[in-house]
Amino acid sequence: MAYEDSWAYPNYVGELFQIGQKKTPFLNMIGGLSNGGQISESFEFPMIQSWELDAGAQPAITEADSVTGQTETAYSRAQTKNTVQIFQEAINISYKKQSTMGNLSGLNLAGGTNPVATEKDFQIMAHLKQIAKDVDYTFLNGVQQFSTGTAVAAKTGGIASLVPAGNKVNAATTDITKAMIDSMLRQMADNGAAFTTPVLLCSMLQKQRISDIYGYAPTDRNVGGVNINMIESDATEFGIVWCPQLVSSTVVMADVAYCSPVFCPVPGKGVLFYEDKSKPGASEGGQIYGQIGLNVGDVNNHGMIYGLSTT
Repeated sequence: MAYEDSWAYPNYVGELFQIGQKKTPFLNMIGGLSNGGQISESFEFPMIQSWELDAGAQPAITEADSVTGQTETAYSRAQTKNTVQIFQEAINISYKKQSTMGNLSGLNLAGGTNPVATEKDFQIMAHLKQIAKDVDYTFLNGVQQFSTGTAVAAKTGGIASLVPAGNKVNAATTDITKAMIDSMLRQMADNGAAFTTPVLLCSMLQKQRISDIYGYAPTDRNVGGVNINMIESDATEFGIVWCPQLVSSTVVMADVAYCSPVFCPVPGKGVLFYEDKSKPGASEGGQIYGQIGLNVGDVNNHGMIYGLSTT
């Protein structure tokens, strides 16, 4: 059983600084892990019950036809659903490691102190941040899978995988263009998108290319460059948000007004919690556990461009 010991995980003096990508913008925009969300008492949950009208047409009903009446028709409904999935992190810290927070490695200058007061609190905080990062990645890129047994993991569908085929544009490994964005918006409009709070989610590479498309350099000798954060189009006004964990070959138009985390709480414990676990030896451990999924509402409110060049 792996555990955190006093040799492989030394203590240091100096400001505590987290390296690597830690932003979770999409998760934050739709409420995060602690600001509400929806509650489900089942792993699988419905997003919408959809139905649609026939294409518009001009009736040609004669007086005789009106007397005899019309052939009956009916409109069918369909359910779109998603699933929550398990997010779980475990920690195990030896008693010796917890007892030796004053043992410092590396460069120790006069007056320096270890900013980590207790190893357990630090590890819980770090693992919660990792879960938030995993949830954000999953909400963006996750591929839906429904559990069919104890050996089959439930996987929530991310926003990119839930966009319907009619709202997708294939870039065929070319750079993003205004024509592609226009085509995506046109398809979304044709399929009834509400455009309530649309936001274009993209990697830094695609954001730079979008700024090149829509930007213009200011006429100032002391200022250069552009940073496009809002675009006015014929269909709607939409924001541009850099999402570091979205795959770079894809941009997603997400209407965040209809997106929400879904939590399946454990009775008596909550939606995302830490609990101690008993250990046979001289260590202290526990787990952080949550059952979390994504609801995007009507999938026709979202669009995407995929297959973009990443070079």
